[in-house]
Amino acid sequence: MAKDNTRINEQITENEVRLVGKDGEQIGVVSIIEAKRLAEEAQMDLVEIAFNAKPVVCKILDYGKYRFDKEKRDKESKKNQKITVIKEVKFKSRIDKHDLDTKIKNIEKFLEKETNKVKVSLILYGRERSHEDIGLRILDQVVEYFDDKAIVEKNYRESIKHLIISPKAVK
Repeated sequence: MAKDNTRINEQITENEVRLVGKDGEQIGVVSIIEAKRLAEEAQMDLVEIAFNAKPVVCKILDYGKYRFDKEKRDKESKKNQKITVIKEVKFKSRIDKHDLDTKIKNIEKFLEKETNKVKVSLILYGRERSHEDIGLRILDQVVEYFDDKAIVEKNYRESIKHLIISPKAVK
């Protein structure tokens, strides 16, 4: 079996296959022996294209060129992908003003790169949980600061108190 799990030539074990010729023409449903013979006459490989179909679809083609083109397409699609990195900044409800300003500056630094998102988490310990409104005020200050600079997705749920901040799209 090939690296990408594509079965070729002798690895195909079906009795009948739907065959596509080397120029893309439909040959039809033929026995595997006939398909292998046609591929050999054309001095090419018999490659399984659609293994889920009934009967299996095979094509007569040059497997080396097919694999090269497939790898090239995969690289191209990977190149066009946008990878988002999520950075996390944690706050406690008893944070000092200066520490809050420092963490906000760090968030701004992370958001300078357009592919970054920042998760702002509120950590509550022990009795702080009974006064979570103090911690939520800190998250509200962060939201207020980034209101016009970034997109803020609020996510206050029962157990998890956090925000996701992503940079605004540059036009």
